[in-house]
Amino acid sequence: MAEVSVTQEVEAALSGYDRGRENLIPILQDVQDRITFLPQEAIVRIADHLGLSENDVFGVATFYTQFRFHPPGKRHIKVCQGTACHVRGSGAILDAVVRRLGVVPGETTTDGGYSLERVACFGSCALAPVMVVDEKVYGRVTSRKAEKLIEGDG
Repeated sequence: MAEVSVTQEVEAALSGYDRGRENLIPILQDVQDRITFLPQEAIVRIADHLGLSENDVFGVATFYTQFRFHPPGKRHIKVCQGTACHVRGSGAILDAVVRRLGVVPGETTTDGGYSLERVACFGSCALAPVMVVDEKVYGRVTSRKAEKLIEGDG
């Protein structure tokens, strides 16, 4: 997204909020909804709007896994790491996805094709281990099935 567009989108988001610190998370959500991630220039502008330091804004944004700091890939992969999934091998699944894509959770492949995210729990424990590809939930995933889902053969 062009820098002018980022600035315009951030300003449009900020126009709906007063300068109270309690608006930080809603503003971060609004900006990410508009831009798909939180670029550095958005963090700077949000901090200025709320009278906070950039570190304060970044600290809050990094605390919550819902916020991204890089553009998401065309396909978004989420691997559950909740207790039921962990006990049933989701760590090995995540390792297989990391090896296959060459990125760690929170990153996007260099070609922009895939984003990878580690999620605490999807609430689908009966299907553990669970992986979500582009909002479609897959249960009882194995490392091999995860690789096939990435390849589009799942």
